[in-house]
Amino acid sequence: MLDVLRVTFPFFALVLCGYLAARWRLLPLEAIGGLNAFVLYFALPAMLYEFGAGTPLGQMLDPVAFTVYLACALLMVAGTVRFSLNERIRWNDAAFGALVAAFPNTGFMGVPLLVALLGATAAGPAILTILIDLVITSSLCIALSRLDGADEHGASAAARKALRGMALNPMPWSIALGALSSGLGVRPIQPVMATISLLAAAASPVALFTIGSVLARSQIVAAAAEHGPMPARDFVPVAVAKLLVHPLLVLAAGQAAIALGLPLDRFTLSVMVLVAALPSASNVSLLAERFEADNGRIARIILLTTAAAFLTFSAAVALVGPRG
Repeated sequence: MLDVLRVTFPFFALVLCGYLAARWRLLPLEAIGGLNAFVLYFALPAMLYEFGAGTPLGQMLDPVAFTVYLACALLMVAGTVRFSLNERIRWNDAAFGALVAAFPNTGFMGVPLLVALLGATAAGPAILTILIDLVITSSLCIALSRLDGADEHGASAAARKALRGMALNPMPWSIALGALSSGLGVRPIQPVMATISLLAAAASPVALFTIGSVLARSQIVAAAAEHGPMPARDFVPVAVAKLLVHPLLVLAAGQAAIALGLPLDRFTLSVMVLVAALPSASNVSLLAERFEADNGRIARIILLTTAAAFLTFSAAVALVGPRG
């Protein structure tokens, strides 16, 4: 366990640094958007391209792993929405609560952390989960969030908007280009590849620092908009589901697939379990704000999962990582 904590501590320490920098206004809140844009449009796509280009195509297109992870994501969404809906929490808030329960912070945190823990071969299964969460899980939850809409086309309009947003997100395209490079065995010329490598090297530290600053900004904005204390039952159960139920569900589904004789590699299953054990994706807070959901609730879930994951994720690595 101590060996695992030695690896995970710097990652979570950088998140804390970003959080404190924003809370203490050492980093102006207005500058956080620029940091986020650098990570999203430059550093992270470069890192994902590098990992994609260096990963065998079969690892990124594993149909059994795809089915297992997607089925668990859909179950997490359905279960969280069903649990959350009440007189106060309607479809918009329930849908974004379901998204933070099912969408791990794989891009900004998971890929570099898992590669540091398990080696470069962990990138392939992790990239597969990113594609599922970006393309399917996010689009589904955004469509569900519109069921409160006054007009009958609210959900379909939201689905179209989600698909447009996905098409403009550089992460799936960088993964696709990396997969194409891997499949064809073709790389950019050396000066271009060197530039990509420099950007990729910046992705992990800047992304982790940005996670913390985004969480701090979300908390500050949400606190300014709230009119009273939020009941713990509105956000704590979702955080527990993200950190405990999600990885256990993926583990159970994967073991069932193996028991049925399906070709699921145990190392791939371990990576997917650890992906599910990651804290909630910080960018869901930005989506919740854009779609006018209760961002205070979403920010609390993300902050709680990020803080608690230092221990819960490290415990998950100690339990399943060495056997992967």
